[in-house]
Amino acid sequence: MQPDFWNDKRPAGVPLAIEAGAYKSVIEVFERSCKKFADRPAFSSMGVTLTYAELERYSAAFAGYLQNHTDLRPGDRIAVQLPNVLHYPIAVFGAMRAGLVVVNTNPLYTVREMRHQFKDSGARALVYLNLFGSKVQEVLPDTGIEFLIEAKMGDLMSPAKGWLTNLVVDKVKKLVPPYQLPQAISFKSALHRGRGQGIQPSTAGLDDIAVLQYTGGTTGLAKGAMLTHGNLVANMQQARACMSQTGTDGHPLLKEGQEVVIAPLPLYHIYAFTANCMCMMVTGNHNVLIGNPRDIGGFVKELKKWRFSALLGLNTLFVALMEHPEFKNLDFSALKLTNSGGTALVKATAERWQKATGCRITEGYGLTETSPVACTNPYGELGRLGTVGLPLPGTALKVTDDNGVEQPLGQPGELCIKGPQVMKGYWQQPQATAEVLDDEGWFKTGDIAVIDPDGFVRIVDRKKDMIIVSGFNVYPNEIEDVVMAHPKVANCAVIGVPDERSGEAVKLFVVAREAGVSVEELKAYCKENFTAYKVPKHIVLRDSLPMTPVGKILRRELRDIA
Repeated sequence: MQPDFWNDKRPAGVPLAIEAGAYKSVIEVFERSCKKFADRPAFSSMGVTLTYAELERYSAAFAGYLQNHTDLRPGDRIAVQLPNVLHYPIAVFGAMRAGLVVVNTNPLYTVREMRHQFKDSGARALVYLNLFGSKVQEVLPDTGIEFLIEAKMGDLMSPAKGWLTNLVVDKVKKLVPPYQLPQAISFKSALHRGRGQGIQPSTAGLDDIAVLQYTGGTTGLAKGAMLTHGNLVANMQQARACMSQTGTDGHPLLKEGQEVVIAPLPLYHIYAFTANCMCMMVTGNHNVLIGNPRDIGGFVKELKKWRFSALLGLNTLFVALMEHPEFKNLDFSALKLTNSGGTALVKATAERWQKATGCRITEGYGLTETSPVACTNPYGELGRLGTVGLPLPGTALKVTDDNGVEQPLGQPGELCIKGPQVMKGYWQQPQATAEVLDDEGWFKTGDIAVIDPDGFVRIVDRKKDMIIVSGFNVYPNEIEDVVMAHPKVANCAVIGVPDERSGEAVKLFVVAREAGVSVEELKAYCKENFTAYKVPKHIVLRDSLPMTPVGKILRRELRDIA
């Protein structure tokens, strides 16, 4: 379906297209926003808030250091391995302003994963937090990294508070394993040395790579998706277009420069990178960074300090927050946007969230390869639970069968996406690129979807996660959705296992709530809710499920165990 198929289906206020050439690069968007919203808060973390003007100054100093004190050249790669701390936006925008390509790296990576990503990307520089220094020391000899910039938690605090924070992190909490990296320069000195140095403006254009975003780590060795300035700028504008949806009062949902956005998801992950670093920046809003969202008590305590109007999360996070006894005492009076992505939203979670906060969850859909947002639901009452909404303005979708033939509306098939947000390809992997991107620019997602006649899109499942029982297709998401609605179930996952009689059988893993649940209860519940071939043949109770750092359940690991 071409983009205009959705024109009459979009909510009021949402433009039908975006202006592709409105900005020349991510850098131009950043510099414009920093001027326009100069005195507004941009990012807050650990009691420190940077205004847009301060963010501009710090990132210019960082760019000044990179251009004047290293021999890094435009197009060289710099890996940024930081959690949600203020150093992150400074390093990323500073590196881009210096003309470098940012390689987003997960700080929780194992040494093996770090080694692969640093070598594969050909990174020449690395920004890391001292907590990960020992891992950096271990992988360094196997990589081409020449320049190390070491951040510490207290860098951007007042001298006394910063000194104390670093002392507590190192000596009291013992979070810094011993290591020796004498060649590293501290983040503070890099800023100091780069301050006031002239920076050569970057000549990067829309077709130049801005970020290498690694993906596919759950299916084997990760590949670097080449996301261009054009991809990121387009996705920023597309998301912004959806946020211009008007309410009953005729005003857009989000007001420029006035929103307080909670950012618990890691900024190195493409979902938060685009949403918090890019979209919220182009609209001049205030991002409150949550350094450790796994510490739910600390997270809830931080939420108490703000009259927040937007929160980005995913299913596991929403559930964990609602389980905390203090969550119900928070002030939700300003909350008007809760966005969910990264993994399927469970209906029971969405209903519980709306009841607790008075705000509906808006589910969207995307992939690393689409920068990432491809579809999103309209906000408020116009959204439809169980779907991922409509494609973003300027995005074409189709579903195809195994032979690549487009299927009619209402029929399932592999979802294919075409739009300005689709990546350039995989870094140095022409074969892998050709497998997913055709000559016309259609990207094959590997997800099975149905486009309903009214334009709403439903993701039925991952192509490779589908289970075939006696010739019938069983989609794990469907089983998981229903099982999650059981009052005694905290989490669950479904995989297919080989079965002599039916080819494959359904295996269900369940994590119970505190009250506990028996296998017999679950069996009876499934028999009541599913047709016979969908009922799990094997049910296993577990204390936890393997997950990615972003909270996605790793079905592959469960398959390996099984």
